[in-house]
Amino acid sequence: MKRALVAFAITTVLGLVAMIFVARTAWRYGDRPGGVARGPVTVEIPNGAGAGEVAERLSQAGLIGNPAIFRLYAGQRGVAGRFKAGRYEISAPASPRQILETLVKGAADELVTIVIPEGKNLVEVAEIFDAAGIAGKGALVLKATDPGFAAELGLPGGTLEGYLFPDTYRMRPHTAPARVLIPLVRRHRQVFGELRAAHAKTVAELKRTLGFDDQKIVVLASIVEKETGRAEERPRIAQVFMNRLHLPSFSPKLLQTDPTIVYGCTVATPRSPACLKWDGRIRRIQLEDRENPYNTYTHEGLPPGPISNPGRAALEAVMAPDHTPYLYFVAKNDGTHYFSKTVAEHNAAVVKYQRGGKPLAQ
Repeated sequence: MKRALVAFAITTVLGLVAMIFVARTAWRYGDRPGGVARGPVTVEIPNGAGAGEVAERLSQAGLIGNPAIFRLYAGQRGVAGRFKAGRYEISAPASPRQILETLVKGAADELVTIVIPEGKNLVEVAEIFDAAGIAGKGALVLKATDPGFAAELGLPGGTLEGYLFPDTYRMRPHTAPARVLIPLVRRHRQVFGELRAAHAKTVAELKRTLGFDDQKIVVLASIVEKETGRAEERPRIAQVFMNRLHLPSFSPKLLQTDPTIVYGCTVATPRSPACLKWDGRIRRIQLEDRENPYNTYTHEGLPPGPISNPGRAALEAVMAPDHTPYLYFVAKNDGTHYFSKTVAEHNAAVVKYQRGGKPLAQ
């Protein structure tokens, strides 16, 4: 009995000593740099990374010693699931406490400002994000053309074309493609909703006379965006296309707009044999191409989807056209257009502004 009591006492004392040692070690662990690295060290924490993965990355970067102890330390401090994704530059040597506080606070100073101009197509938008180091072009295009992803976001047509709203955004480098694209779609919905509410009467009229739903408004706005950069011309150009679609006297109802051909030959897939011969200029073979579904010279009505991502002004131009009777327009080579009501007037304008006075071929 006496031996048992002695053994119990010894065991208890040893246990208390061990507990004190562990507690003292744990207490001091957070303030003692344990890594071998020196100087600035870059470490990337991906989205959803847990304490184990974070500890391994820190260990591989030479910022900490034993990753298991760091994981236990993070758990003991109650932050094991609160690491913020991002690319961090940490000056070594750094204590586990300093590293932990940095990763929980997040790399907010690494946000990058990205400006998406009006009228860019989804490939061009992806190139802008790629150049800024936000996400790779290939991954963005793949995600933006994924019908399943478009369906998840409630978008028609199978791609995000037309719904990547041009605006200024701030994002972290190396962001997942979905997290890059969703804010642009969300911004489109916000602006579109505001405009639709402001022009409810005209939007209802478009539905009644032309059968325009929200998607068709976006499609026509994407064309208007590509046809002119002049704010005062957008409502008139929108009206020209509406007149062509609506007036019984205009037949066949061909919009005959070059940017639709370009989109079908450079962005849309699959591409027709004529588009495979594309060399950067629209030639007769592309003008007469019936296999390009975006060719508005050979197919009546709107193309099957947007050809760019329109901004607020272009969307509003479709919802608030200027109600003029024009059916044609031609570039005057000064950034503006000449608008005509008849074919004869239009041809005369083409001769004057595009052919330098040289008559049209008979």
